[in-house]
Amino acid sequence: FFQAEDGIRDVAVTGVQTCALPILIAACISGTAVASALLIQQWTTRTLAVSRDSLGIATVTRGTLVRDIVVNGKLVAANSPALYSTASATVRFKVKAGDAVRAGDVVAELDSPDLMSELRREEASLQQLEADIEKQKILARKQKLLAQRDADTAEIERLTAERAYQRIEQAGVAGVVQKNEFQRARDALEAAGIRARHARQASELENEEVVQTLRSKQAQLQQQQLVRDNLQRRVDQLRLRAPVSGVVGTLAVADRTVVAANTALMTLVDLSELETELEIPESYVSELSVGMPVELNVNGSKITASLSALSPEVVRNQVVARARFSGSMPAGLRQSQRVSARLLLESRPNVLMLSRGSFLEQDGGQTAWVVQDNQAIRKPVRTGATSLSAVEILSGLREGEQVVISGAERFGDHSRVQVNQH
Repeated sequence: FFQAEDGIRDVAVTGVQTCALPILIAACISGTAVASALLIQQWTTRTLAVSRDSLGIATVTRGTLVRDIVVNGKLVAANSPALYSTASATVRFKVKAGDAVRAGDVVAELDSPDLMSELRREEASLQQLEADIEKQKILARKQKLLAQRDADTAEIERLTAERAYQRIEQAGVAGVVQKNEFQRARDALEAAGIRARHARQASELENEEVVQTLRSKQAQLQQQQLVRDNLQRRVDQLRLRAPVSGVVGTLAVADRTVVAANTALMTLVDLSELETELEIPESYVSELSVGMPVELNVNGSKITASLSALSPEVVRNQVVARARFSGSMPAGLRQSQRVSARLLLESRPNVLMLSRGSFLEQDGGQTAWVVQDNQAIRKPVRTGATSLSAVEILSGLREGEQVVISGAERFGDHSRVQVNQH
């Protein structure tokens, strides 16, 4: 009996132990979760402390926000003409690259035997025409004299016939001359008048023919003079002269090289008219316009300019623009000198502004840390236009508030941060 009772007691104890084990495990897990929650709550409510000197703090102000961008560029010559060969010839340079020249100076000579031969041939033709015209003038005077002689002879014959007719007419009235002789005298007078009239007309026609022939020869002479003058101009252009005062840029061919017509020989750089060539990102192209003010930084000096031209194409995500100096060009500038330019895109008066900082990259610029009572408090904000140095504040901040603009990266998820003076 006692053995059976002990067996029942062992079975009961074993059952109790088996039921208590899950309860004990659940209690341990719950305790661990509560302890973890308490630890997390204690960690999150603990205040982070930073030194004020390690933060960049700026004050919200009200004023005019100028939107601008800074780009790089270089000085280029606004006037850089290229010289070309005017004929197939051998070129002989009178200058070297980098030499200073004045407008009108001979910079190269072209030797073209064919062009010189053609000029001499046309000059000989011109001289021949001039001699022909002089000869034609002599012939014209001669023909005029012959025509005038015939007209005068016919007029004399007419006068003779007229006097004979008058004598016969007077004698006929007296009854001395027969009627037939009277008729013959009258016919002779009429015939002499006809010959005289025709002689005068022939003389006038002869004069007109002489004049027209002479005009034709003179027209040929003028045409030949034009041909000669054109060839002379081309020969004169064999001496290449500098169109502007400046510096010889580059020589495209070697000295004493035989070149074809219209071959590029050299470039000249007019240093008195320099412009700035700027490379602007294409994202700003829609906001650019000709005449927009530009501030150039050249050798540490600020110079005012304005946009004078915009390229119609985009190359490597950039647009090339030209800026022209507003006043007189400063001294000491050189071709291809590097400069930086500040383009003034827009001016917004009477807006809340805050200096730019790294806070714009945090949370997409939608939050800011405002310093109050030695604490930095996170606040939602809304920003607007930005410039190189400031950003427009649309809402969330007031004028005069101090804001952490840099150094807030280590604040993490805290909503408040203690800001110590040291």
